[in-house]
Amino acid sequence: KRGGLKARRLKQAKEEAQMEVEQYRREQEQEFQSKQQAAMGSQGNLSAEVEQATGRQVQGMQGSQQRNREHVLAQLLGMVCDIRPQVHPNYRLAA
Repeated sequence: KRGGLKARRLKQAKEEAQMEVEQYRREQEQEFQSKQQAAMGSQGNLSAEVEQATGRQVQGMQGSQQRNREHVLAQLLGMVCDIRPQVHPNYRLAA
């Protein structure tokens, strides 16, 4: 009888130890998952912030282009159309 009692106690101790190990593993897995989510969440937020900042910069550039377009075109046309023929200072008449 004593051997049977000892065997049952050993079996019960093993089962309890296995349950504790399994509980510890689950807790560690949950902690890892929460840390991973926090890290991925912050990267996701960073990505969204960068995307928004880029969008604002593109809109600013497009607005600037629209505002300055007429002025630049007028300046270019003025340079192209304003022709003043002159003799170059290095030009020498062949004598």
